[in-house]
Amino acid sequence: MASSETADDGREPTSARFWRALPEQAVQCELCFRDCAIADGQRGYCRVRENRGGELYTLVYGRPAAYDVATVEKEPLYHVRPGHRNLGAFTAGCNFRCSFCHNWHVATRDPEEVRSLRLSPEELVDTALGKGAQSISFTINEPTVFYEYMYDTAAVAREKGLLTLFHTNGAMNSEPLRALLPRMDAVCVDLKGFAAEFFSQTSFSRIEPVLNTLRLVKEAGVWFEIVHLVIPTLNDDPELTREMCRWIGENLGVEVPLHFNRFLPAYRLTRPAATPVETLEQARDIALGEGLRYVYIGNVPGHPANSTYCAGCNEEVIGRTGLDVTDLELEAGRCKSCGTALPGIWS
Repeated sequence: MASSETADDGREPTSARFWRALPEQAVQCELCFRDCAIADGQRGYCRVRENRGGELYTLVYGRPAAYDVATVEKEPLYHVRPGHRNLGAFTAGCNFRCSFCHNWHVATRDPEEVRSLRLSPEELVDTALGKGAQSISFTINEPTVFYEYMYDTAAVAREKGLLTLFHTNGAMNSEPLRALLPRMDAVCVDLKGFAAEFFSQTSFSRIEPVLNTLRLVKEAGVWFEIVHLVIPTLNDDPELTREMCRWIGENLGVEVPLHFNRFLPAYRLTRPAATPVETLEQARDIALGEGLRYVYIGNVPGHPANSTYCAGCNEEVIGRTGLDVTDLELEAGRCKSCGTALPGIWS
């Protein structure tokens, strides 16, 4: 992971998008579900969008906290050119406050508190190309909060032949999401739970915007995958899992990949202990029983359910160990054994 500590370089912040003026030089940010009303001199809930004299600015444009180069499986996006190198970039700030956040060291801090690089969209794309990446992703913290940087970088990346991806909590408002999706090849959406109480109590957020995002991505025809972090006693109820999987099948389709990821204690949620593997396996069995075809178990290196199996003949078509692809039995996106087409981006 690359990063460097730099002092404030004195540059003016970049104008934000998706906001409107309010009386007395206040503004309302319309980027995410919070619709923050921000007084002059104050910042929104995300900490990185500031009202200066009745104008809204982003404080993290061109200032990634770091970038990381790994296989695309890290996102996780398992049906997007398996095993290719992806550069993931992120900044400070987030519009959620998850008690279990693994990236709290950037997501919960002001931009002044986080070491950062100075990379324009063009420089970030050139860095990705120089690292041998085939894609660039906006990830780690919530990319909604650095929307303008993501939006501009995605355009440059596509011009240079890179795939464009983002990993999101799904709480972006509809208008900015619709504007962004034409610049994206794939999206990974965190569906953190399937109960309103879970969202409000553990993330200080709401489930409705996330479900709306999933519907909009589906309607836009952009490839997407879903991640569900399974936390013991908080969102691991089998009946709620069944309800979630049924909703996915009915509203998004049975071919949407679903990743059940293992919870590991982090940030303010140091208890309970890590998710038992048996709980993850039960969740996967429920999803398969509801007709979902591509269901994975993540954060358990070496588990057979980290690999991809053909929905036609059940043969392993993409073998994985951890984040590495160990075997690829696909030809032009089809199973070599039976010819069944797998959904995704293969070329």
